[in-house]
Amino acid sequence: MKIVIPLYDNFTALDVIGPYEVLGKLPGARTVFAGAERRVYKSDTPTLGIAAEMAFAEIDSADVLLVGGTGHIAQVTANPPLIEFVKRIHPTTTWTTSVCTGALALAAAGVLDGVEAVTHWGAMDVLGRLGAIPVHERVVVRGKIVTGAGVSAGIDMALTLAAKIAGEAFARALQLALEYDPQPPFDAGSPAKAGPELVKIVAELMAPAMAAPPTP
Repeated sequence: MKIVIPLYDNFTALDVIGPYEVLGKLPGARTVFAGAERRVYKSDTPTLGIAAEMAFAEIDSADVLLVGGTGHIAQVTANPPLIEFVKRIHPTTTWTTSVCTGALALAAAGVLDGVEAVTHWGAMDVLGRLGAIPVHERVVVRGKIVTGAGVSAGIDMALTLAAKIAGEAFARALQLALEYDPQPPFDAGSPAKAGPELVKIVAELMAPAMAAPPTP
């Protein structure tokens, strides 16, 4: 089973590393990091990068396509190499997935036209403008398309997918192996729980990166 994870500059590391830790442990899994060219792509934490071992042009299919997101949405909505890669590979997949604003790349590629999906709460309006139907859920499964909400939802998305691929018992074992037992110190992980004042502060902080116009 070939799992392909596209890279691009300023990607959010946890978006891809969380699911990588889960899906890479599936039976027969082979994970490939790919980019427009073979090189190291720096995450939005500049000291951390991942090397693309293959170029997009070298890949003609994937069993699982996993597109991570970024805090700089133009990196996924106005990224022709990434969007064209998603368009080309999606028809070959068994599963096409995204985490956080990675859903915007799927939408920009036309994969989510008229499809219910989720992204980071701060980008839900952009998701809708790109043709998807935004749904406020942690993980959304629609046919072979699986989308996860903001950054930390990547592990939830991957465990959901693992259960569909290898069965619930195996996915539960993976969860235990990872000791994934979230007990956050604050009950502020969603807009509904955080309240309007905190949402306003965070939305204002994210506004410059979220303001870039999406490319249909």
